[in-house]
Amino acid sequence: MGRLAGKVAIITGAARGLGEADARAFIAEGALVTITDVDQILGSALADELGCHFIQHDVSDESRWSEVVQQTVERFGTLDILVNNAGIVKAGNPENQTTEEYRQTMAVHADGVFFGCRAAIPEMAHSGGGSIINMCSLAAIQGESYVAAYCMAKGGIDAYTRAVAVHCAQNNNGVRCNSIHPSGIETPMVAEFGSQMTTKYGAQVLEDMAAHASKSGEPEDIAYAAVYLASDESKFVNGTRIVVDNSMSVTSGQVAG
Repeated sequence: MGRLAGKVAIITGAARGLGEADARAFIAEGALVTITDVDQILGSALADELGCHFIQHDVSDESRWSEVVQQTVERFGTLDILVNNAGIVKAGNPENQTTEEYRQTMAVHADGVFFGCRAAIPEMAHSGGGSIINMCSLAAIQGESYVAAYCMAKGGIDAYTRAVAVHCAQNNNGVRCNSIHPSGIETPMVAEFGSQMTTKYGAQVLEDMAAHASKSGEPEDIAYAAVYLASDESKFVNGTRIVVDNSMSVTSGQVAG
């Protein structure tokens, strides 16, 4: 029996990167999975490969959330796990981050998590409980000036995770909510970020960052943490952060590669 045998999960932003790794790990542990993403082509291809369900989904679209939850419940009978993974990153510091970049970043991250939690909680509570996992970031814990809007959005998710956890605990509805805070992970989003940095700050800044970069993690490192939070092994874990960063947030100076 897998650690998630028979559990039903929705994973957003799952066509690639961390969401894809989560989907692979959840299915390997016996979960029934709906993956969602704005990318119809990549999402459909991955769903065909894994034998799971795909729904095209912009997490910032409030009305679409009820459809995603409803379709998942109609297909699988219940909802046990929600991974709010969808995310974007836009290079910009507190002086040059544009309003458009800020609003887009907040819409995908903060709005997406808000809408997702609100849609999932009643369905999970109705079936006896569940686990909400909000993909956060080390950027919610320490300052990263070159991604200012991203820091703000992830900080909001960090705080909102605790609000959801307390609400569910006080209502004794069986729903838990926790966050995962990765440092740099080798994903397509991170790989593509380099061109943004070069455009906005110049090649030298990117070279300086690379010269002092700490070792990057792999998507599977985050998926392992997500499986734990999704499973009954974490039934008494609620409202907490799991930081997956090879000590970066508590180390003075750079971590060796």
